[in-house]
Amino acid sequence: MRGQAHTLEGFAAAVVLLSGVLFALQATAVTPLTASTSNQHIENQQGAVAEGTLAAAEANGTLRPALLYWNTSTERFLGSGDDGVYAAGGPPIPFGGTLNETFGEDRIAFNVEIGYRRADGSRARTRMVYMGSPSDNAVAATRSVVLYDDDPLADGSGNVSAAAELGRFYADDADPDGPLFGVMEVRIVVWRI
Repeated sequence: MRGQAHTLEGFAAAVVLLSGVLFALQATAVTPLTASTSNQHIENQQGAVAEGTLAAAEANGTLRPALLYWNTSTERFLGSGDDGVYAAGGPPIPFGGTLNETFGEDRIAFNVEIGYRRADGSRARTRMVYMGSPSDNAVAATRSVVLYDDDPLADGSGNVSAAAELGRFYADDADPDGPLFGVMEVRIVVWRI
């Protein structure tokens, strides 16, 4: 008789315990994006892709020409909108094609900015691509690119040093007495739409 009572008590305890677990699971909504670790994983993945995109563009020689894709007569990037930025994707050059293939097909928005030091030593940024204000989950990747005084501009008007002297280039010559024009910091900010 005692054995039957203990067995019945064990089954009752198991039913109570399983009912409590089942109630707790139904009371909380669990989705793939609920946990912060899921969002963090997506952000880490997007950051790694952005960093890889910049590294590949530097390695295959498409990053530097993007910085020189400048029109001195309009004082903005060649083929950009009236506000001087590309809003529907990357610029119409290989670097822009890489950006569009990498991010555009996956519904990931991106902004591209170029940071540099002015002649007075202060920092400034010029937008190349602006697809909107980044979300809270945006991630960024940066890459430094060295420009030299004799680097030719894409519009055929001369080199960066001559354009900067006339005030027709987005950046100032950081070393007017030497061959170095400046160290540009290309920054990509990406976020899921």
